[in-house]
Amino acid sequence: MENKAILIAGPTASGKSGIALDLAERINGAIINTDSMQIYRDLSILTARPGPEEMRGIPHLLYGVLDASETCSAGKWLALAEEAYQTVLEQGRIPIFVGGTGLYFRALTEGLAPIPDIPQAVQQDAETIRHEIGAQAFFDRLCERDRNAASQLRASDTQRVLRAWSVLEATGRPLADWQKMTSPAFLPDPAHKIVIEPDRDWLYARINRRFDEMLASGVLEEVKALAARHLPSRLPAMRALGVPHLLAHLKGEISLEDAVEKAKTGSRRYAKRQMTWFRNQMITWNRLTAQDSESINAKIFNIILK
Repeated sequence: MENKAILIAGPTASGKSGIALDLAERINGAIINTDSMQIYRDLSILTARPGPEEMRGIPHLLYGVLDASETCSAGKWLALAEEAYQTVLEQGRIPIFVGGTGLYFRALTEGLAPIPDIPQAVQQDAETIRHEIGAQAFFDRLCERDRNAASQLRASDTQRVLRAWSVLEATGRPLADWQKMTSPAFLPDPAHKIVIEPDRDWLYARINRRFDEMLASGVLEEVKALAARHLPSRLPAMRALGVPHLLAHLKGEISLEDAVEKAKTGSRRYAKRQMTWFRNQMITWNRLTAQDSESINAKIFNIILK
C-alpha cells in the first residue's frame, strides 16, 4: 500500500469506528481520530469514544487528548494529526483517519487557511451581540463589513456567521481573504477516501438505541462531573450533542425523558447535516451504503487493491 492513508468518514452512529478497527487488524493499521468531540477526555461515554477493550490492541491516536476547558480549532487538530500521521508511519503501520468532522477531512486533503486563533473573548462578544440584536440584524451588520458574507452565508447559518464575524473582528480581514491563502495538504495523493452512507431509517434507529445504551453506561454522571467544573457554555465540549439538554435536566429545568428525547432529536438532525455535507463536499470520494461491517470492509479492500 506504499504507506497510503485510508480516510473513512461517516455520520454519527454509522459504525465507522468498528469498521476501521476491523480493517486495522487486517492491514496492520493504526487509527487516528478525525472527530471534533472524541478528542476531549471528559466525554468518553457521550462521544462513544472507544475504550481499552474496544481498541483490541490497535493503536488509537488523538482520542481524549484535550481537556474540556480547551478549544480545538481545525488548525490545532491538523497540527496534532500531522504528528500522529508521522508516528504511525514510523511504527510501520497504515494510517486510518476515522471520524465525522468534515472540516477536518477537508484540512487533510485540501489544506487549511492560516487563520490565527480567535480569542474566546471575541467569540463571546459576537454571541452576545447576535443575541441582543437578533440573527438577521447581526447578519446584516456582517454583510456591511464583509461583502463576501452576503453571497456565501445566510442569517440562519449561526456558527458560520459567528465565525466570519469573529475572524473579521480579531484580524481586521474578511474570512474569504484568509481562505485564499490555504496551505497545501500534507497527505500523499491519492489517499483512499471512503464515505459511509447508511440508510437513514437504520441510522436514526441506531442513534436512538445508542443514546439509551449511554444512559445505562452512566452518561448522566459523566455530564454531572462536567457541570461541576462550571466551564463556560461557549466551549465546544459544553455544546457536545446531548450535553446542553442533560445539563438542563440536572438543573431541574426539564425532565430526564424530555432531555433524552431532545438529545436524540439533536443527534438525528446532526447526522442529517453530516450526510448532506459529505454528499456536497466529498463528491469524488468512494461511497459505501451497506450497513454490514463485513460487507463494507470487503468493498474497502476492493477499493484499496485497485
